[in-house]
Amino acid sequence: MNQYYDANPSKSTVPDHDVIMRGRKLLEITGVKQVESFDNEEFLLETVMGFLAIKGQNLQMKNLDVDKGIVSIKGRIFELIYIDEHHGEKAKGFFSKLFR
Repeated sequence: MNQYYDANPSKSTVPDHDVIMRGRKLLEITGVKQVESFDNEEFLLETVMGFLAIKGQNLQMKNLDVDKGIVSIKGRIFELIYIDEHHGEKAKGFFSKLFR
């Protein structure tokens, strides 16, 4: 009897998170849990890998598939930033000690 064994069982339970940029004009993002906020200069997405901020100019949501966790954004992309709450707390602690 031949059985398939997955050496990394957690991989099958965590959705994939990919960011594909095409020429700084189009972003395709998978693994999106929800769109927190957006306007023509910034999008804030909650992904399976943390919060992702996208900054740019003339940003528009081209496609949103909530069931599959896919978001497409078009416009001129300036920045992609992952926001990690733990690093933010460490940075605040560091600067508060520095300026006492």
